[in-house]
This record gives sequence, structure tokens and C-alpha cells, in this order.
Amino acid sequence: MTSKIKGFQGKVPVIGQRVYVDNSAVIIGDVQIGDDSSIWPTAVIRGDMHSIIIGARTSIQDGSVLHITHKSHYNPAGYPLDIGSEVTIGHKAVLHGCTIQDRCLIGIGAIVMDGAVVEEEVMVAAGCLVPPGKHLKSGHLYKGNPAKIARPLSEKERQYLRYSADNYVKLKDQYLETVS
Repeated sequence: MTSKIKGFQGKVPVIGQRVYVDNSAVIIGDVQIGDDSSIWPTAVIRGDMHSIIIGARTSIQDGSVLHITHKSHYNPAGYPLDIGSEVTIGHKAVLHGCTIQDRCLIGIGAIVMDGAVVEEEVMVAAGCLVPPGKHLKSGHLYKGNPAKIARPLSEKERQYLRYSADNYVKLKDQYLETVS
């Protein structure tokens, strides 16, 4: 099976250099993926009615769903999906029309909804729900449904955010060398 990278209504995904895209991933439409990023098995990135931008050195893990909010009379501007650099998106996370800034970790099964903003260096706990329009402040761990601030990140946790990005760059390089 080959990965499904395809255009939609004249918009074609733009994939940076040294990006690993698993054969089972689906990438559609107005999507840009930065250098050294990784898209793991069964991830779906659907930029069919608005844009999706994924920064450099970002990992989109297995089963994650990335989508947008289209422009309409209910929401004239819609919400694109904007993910920064050195971000780790955990397995089966759902990101919908939100902004995730640099060096964040979005936990396994977390959901981040329309218009939400996650500032740089934030950890969103596994299973957390970030409701529409919520703004998560830099340097904190958030957990719960709905997301609430749990505590400030320790220096070790802040360092882990960069470590996680580095680790997934190394892993995707191994995949690029060995997986066909």
C-alpha cells in the first residue's frame, strides 16, 4: 500500500525535505509539512476546505486526525489548522481548526477544538479535551475535560519537549533509511 497524498480542488500537499510519511497515512489538499517531520501509520491530514500547516521537526503519531473548520456564514474566516515546529502529537489525537505553537506535546487521545490556541511549551495530557476558543498559556500542563491548568512545567519537562522532537527526528531518519 502506498501513502495517499493527493490534491483537492487544485490544492496539492507540499511536503518538506527529509519527511517520513507512512504508507498508510492520508494527506489531502491544502497541506504544508515542514522539513524533518514525520507522519506515522493511519494518520489523516485533511486540508480540503481550509489550510493545514505543520512546522519542521513535528511528529504526527499513529491514528491522529487533523482537520479544519471551513469558511461559512456561521464563521466567515473559518479556522485553519496551524501546528508549529518541534511538536509531538500523540497517538489518536484529534486537532480541529486550532493553533498549536512550537515545542508542545499533545497527549494520546487528546482533542483540541476549533479556534483553540495552545501557546509554546505546553503539555496537554492524554485524553484531555480543549474546548473551542480555549487559550492555553505557555509553560503549563493542562488536563481534564474540559482542559484546566494543572501546574507549571518543570525545567526537566520543558527539556523533554525538545528531546521528544529530537527523538522522533532520529526515528524517522531510521525509517527513511530502512523502510520502503
